[in-house]
This record gives sequence, C-alpha cells and structure tokens, in this order.
Amino acid sequence: MEKNYLVIGGTGKTGRRVVEKLQSKGKNVRIASRNSSPAFNWDDSETYEEVLAGIDRVYAVYYPDLAVPGAYEAISALTEAAKKAGVEKLVLLSGKGEKEAERCEQVVAGSGLEYTLVRASWFNQNFSESFFLDPVLSGVVAAPMPHAQIPFVDADDIAEVATEALINEELNGETLEVTGSELFKFGEVVQIIAETTGRSIRYLPVSLQEYTDQMKKAEVPETYIWLLEYLFREVLTNPKNQEISHDVERVLGRKAKTFRQFAEEAAETGIWNSIDVKV
Repeated sequence: MEKNYLVIGGTGKTGRRVVEKLQSKGKNVRIASRNSSPAFNWDDSETYEEVLAGIDRVYAVYYPDLAVPGAYEAISALTEAAKKAGVEKLVLLSGKGEKEAERCEQVVAGSGLEYTLVRASWFNQNFSESFFLDPVLSGVVAAPMPHAQIPFVDADDIAEVATEALINEELNGETLEVTGSELFKFGEVVQIIAETTGRSIRYLPVSLQEYTDQMKKAEVPETYIWLLEYLFREVLTNPKNQEISHDVERVLGRKAKTFRQFAEEAAETGIWNSIDVKV
C-alpha cells in the first residue's frame, strides 16, 4: 500500500526540497506549517493530532532550531502524538554537535518508532536564503570566529538524504551526519561568493559581543539573537563540527555539492545582485 508522508516545516529550506523530491517520486505528501490546512503550530500541541491523521512517515524540522528552549518539550509531544496516530517512522533534522539537539534525538530514538536522525552542518543557503544574505548584498559580511573551519553543506543534499531516509528501510535506526566535502573559514566562502558574482564583497571579523550588539541594534528578535550567539559560541568551537563526514556520499552514491558549485548556481539566479560596483 502506498505510504502517506508528512513534511513538518514543508515551506522551509530543507522541508520544501523534501516535498519536491517526494512528489517527483510520485509519493503522497502533506505539508504541515502555520499556513497549511490543517494548520500546524509547534507551540500548540493541540494542532498535532489532525495533521498526523492517516500519516505513515514524517520528516520533522523544528523552527528555529532544536537548541532553543521549548524544543525538547515540543519534540516529546510530537513523538507521542505520532505514536498515537499510528505513524511508523520519524525522520528528524538535527544539528551537528548541539547538546540540546541530542536530547531531542534521544526522545525520537527511544520512542519505539522507526527513525533516522539527520545531523546537518551549517547550510550553504545561510548565504542565499537566511541571515547572511543581506550582508552579502551590502558587500560586507561581518561575523565572529574567523578561524573556525566549517564543512558547509547544501540544503539540496540534506533534503535528498532525508528523502532517502524516509523511503529506505535500510537507513532505519541510523544517525546520519551530513556535511560538505571541504572545510572553509568565513573569509574563504565570502571570497568564493565574490569571485562567482564578480562583486566586491569582503569578510569583516568581529567579536561575538560586537556581532550580538549589531543584531540588537537591527532589532533582531531575541530568540534569534540567542540562537545565533549559541551557534557561534558553542557549535562552531566544537571540534566535532570541524570534521568532514562522508554520509552524503554513502547514502546518495555521489559526493556532496561543493560550496563553489552552490555559489555558481546561486549567482546564476541573480539572488546576490546589488547596486554594488562590479570589480
């Protein structure tokens, strides 16, 4: 019998890509978000039952991150609701090297449901769809931790691995760590973006306090400020997060997309166009 798939966060960076990949395979897919029908709200567990009705497999992305306060309780409630609804498998997007995220992973792993955990490194798309986009457009990307080595991973690769995890029984019970195939410092990836766009874009190293102050001045929501401060302070300094995994290649049978490939593709879309003078 054909399975029914639910993608929680189905309009987000990885969620919408998982939806597309499942649909391209002819799968029955339901999107769960605040604007879906029925609506889904992580902060309201009473919305869980209706979206889970009739669902066999779930891909769950907690927004903004499993590290934030309240995530553990929400994942616990969702997992319990999934069991009651007769869901057979849960694939959870997690963060590589995040202690708080690992608590949420343990809830899923100990639930009795079939599961796969997908631990992702920092996304390439942070520069094209998220908090580094405006700085790239401005021509100056200010960020702390200039010496951190990061195996940036592409959202398309994450989504393809997650899709395989949803469909492939052989990945049941596995914890997959998805990273890119290279380590980069912030200055190096900004240089790649500058080269692919033909624009003058520079990286400006700042202290974590300066970065936090800048966010407050820009009236960034407090939860988001806390999260970014946590990611820079705790995650980027974790040696585990400066290691390359080959799970993308193992699961997909091909190498992970390189940052330069991502940058070239993004540049072609015009997402990084600005009034900045060409170099």
